[in-house]
Amino acid sequence: MPTLILVRHGRSTANTAGVLAGRTPGVALDERGAAQAAALPGRLAALPLAAAVSSPLQRCRETLQPLLEARPGLALHTEERISECDYGDWSGRKLAELTDEPLMSVVQQHPSAAAFPGGESMRAMQARAVDAVRDWNARIEAEHGDDAAYVMCSHGDIIKALVADALGMHLDLFQRIHADPCSVTAIRYTRLRPFLLRLGDTGDLAPLAPREHTAATDEGRRPAADADADAAVGGGAGAP
Repeated sequence: MPTLILVRHGRSTANTAGVLAGRTPGVALDERGAAQAAALPGRLAALPLAAAVSSPLQRCRETLQPLLEARPGLALHTEERISECDYGDWSGRKLAELTDEPLMSVVQQHPSAAAFPGGESMRAMQARAVDAVRDWNARIEAEHGDDAAYVMCSHGDIIKALVADALGMHLDLFQRIHADPCSVTAIRYTRLRPFLLRLGDTGDLAPLAPREHTAATDEGRRPAADADADAAVGGGAGAP
C-alpha cells in the first residue's frame, strides 16, 4: 500500500498571534510560514509523488503552492475530511484565555471525551481523518501501484490523530505527539500494519534544545510549574 507524506501547514498568522484559528477563513501563512513552504519542494525533491491532497483551508493550500509550481504535473485534490478540527465557539479565541476553560483539562487528559461547544468532538475528528486516509490509500494504490507515495497537507491535531491511529494508540494518548509547522510525518501502510517512518521531521534539531523561560510566559502558556506538560491545541507555532 502507499506511503503517506503528511505535511503540517507552515506557520500561520494565527500561530504567531496565539489564536486558535480552527476553520476561521482568511488565516494565511506568515513570513516564516511562507519561507517554510518555499523550502518544501527541496525537502521532497527525492520523492516521486503520485498526488497532492490538501485541507481546504487557506494555510494548507498556500503551503503546497510552491510544491505544485515546482512539479507542474502534480495533481492537487481538496479533501474536506482532513480539514482542521471544528473548535466551534473556541475558534478565533486566544489560547491564553482558553487555558482557564474547564474543558481544556479534558482536551489535555481525556481527549476522546472532549467535544467543543458548537463544534465537533475530537473522536469524530479522528474518525473522519482516518477514513479519508484509508480511502486515499486505496485510490492511490489502484491508480499508481502499491509502492506509490503521496503528500497530504493538513493540521496539527489531525496529523497527531492519524499518527495515533497508525501506532495503535488510544486517542487519549495523542497529546503526547507533536508536529511543528511544515514538519513532515511519513507513514507507510501495508496490508497488516502501518509503519511510522518519520515524525515531525523539520530537518532542524534546534527545537529540541531546552527553552529559556521568563517570569512572563509565552503566549498561550499558563504560568505554572507544569505548563510545559500541556499540548499545544491546534498544533502551536513551533520553535521561536
